[in-house]
Amino acid sequence: MANSHSTSQLARVLARKDVLALAFGAMIGWGWIVMTGSWIQSAGSLGAITAFLIGGVAIILVGLTYAELASAMPQVGGEHVYSYRALGHFASFICTWTIVLGYISVVSFEAVALPTVVDHLFPGYSVGYLWTVAGWDVEATWVAVGVLGSLMMMGINYLGIRTAALVQKLVTVLILVVGIMFITGALFTGETTTMDPLFNVDNGVVGGIMMVMIMVPFMFVGFDVIPQAAEEINLPFREIGRVLMFSVILAVFWYALIILGTSLMLDPQALSASSLAVPDAMQAVFGAPWAGKLMVLAGIAGIITSWNAFYIGGSRAIYALAEAGMLPAFLAKLHPRHKTPVNAVLMIGIISSLAPFFGRPALVWLVDAGGLGIVIAYLFVALSFLVLRKREPDMERPFKVGYGKLVGGLAVALSLGMVFLYMPGSPSALLPVEWAVFGGWMILGLAMYAWSRARYGVDYTAKAMRRELAGHSPADNMP
Repeated sequence: MANSHSTSQLARVLARKDVLALAFGAMIGWGWIVMTGSWIQSAGSLGAITAFLIGGVAIILVGLTYAELASAMPQVGGEHVYSYRALGHFASFICTWTIVLGYISVVSFEAVALPTVVDHLFPGYSVGYLWTVAGWDVEATWVAVGVLGSLMMMGINYLGIRTAALVQKLVTVLILVVGIMFITGALFTGETTTMDPLFNVDNGVVGGIMMVMIMVPFMFVGFDVIPQAAEEINLPFREIGRVLMFSVILAVFWYALIILGTSLMLDPQALSASSLAVPDAMQAVFGAPWAGKLMVLAGIAGIITSWNAFYIGGSRAIYALAEAGMLPAFLAKLHPRHKTPVNAVLMIGIISSLAPFFGRPALVWLVDAGGLGIVIAYLFVALSFLVLRKREPDMERPFKVGYGKLVGGLAVALSLGMVFLYMPGSPSALLPVEWAVFGGWMILGLAMYAWSRARYGVDYTAKAMRRELAGHSPADNMP
């Protein structure tokens, strides 16, 4: 394997609770606060739950392939390592670069979500008209909140994995406490009559479910942050796979129960009138405005956990690509004291800080374009799982999945199915602007890949990269 991680200087400091908070907190961002109402309206209450259960099964099967590979190859980069070993240099780049799009789309999404939620807490704070994007007026104070939040999260991740992990644990606890209050309250006080219609026939039952399912990869992306940070996890390798799977199952139940609780508390008319369905449902549970504001705070906590986790995952994926000579070597620079991939963190911070300048329409564009990148990476990982099972049957697998061929085959089929949800002809096909986001990202990556391959060669190694960062010529590193 051309890229060796044996000389990595990342610090192995993440304990079990850190890892669980990292993965679950990544999957539970802000999206469920702002989108649950539209999910129920698109597919019906039971239709939306069905979409997440079907999508959840697909994610669990993909997660099983991740769990086995993460325990077998606990190295920084996750998807990059597995796909390189199974499928080769270029396939590894495509796999990892598409998942980086997913990560950066989440980070950018949160930079747009933060000023959106502040607008609900402090109506009228948004002033200073700048321009209009897709019919939405972008204003200076709104942009400033998003950019400031992005810079703060960049700073937290610049300082090191310990700081980021502490923030993640504290904020994830807040989300869980508020979520349990809401779900238990809705089950005791809600009415099943408000759940009608169970399925939305306006879009066709299947069409409505598919419209929600296209969001599922974006909502569940996050468990794959665990493999990205594998070299910083201080657990037995088998436990890495177990924690990963537990986090995925927990997230499936979370989304299904949040949809159930909301549909029990708000009828279709209330959902149509609501801009933030889950906080309004929370207020209905307790009959007081403070409850809705508490749920908004939980949503802000979700923004922080998701934002934080994907800075970690995205920066480690970029670091791994650069370490293998697939991106410019400066992106693999580690901070001498904090042991963080500082230039990769800065790259994510700069890109995501641009998102608020495009206003609220960027929310949906980022979800859909990033979602396609995510499911492409899932497909590559599932293929890598099958290839390595056949090519290297004796490779040590501390977390070995039973019925591997069946699980891997289903993971490939379901990943392909999720890819087709985004294609032209599907009821949930990407819009032209979303294809432009995806295509622009791929062109940027391929340009850097071609430049890096021409400069470093396919056999560029981590040791050679570090020599160049120390001031040596890349020509000195070639065989």
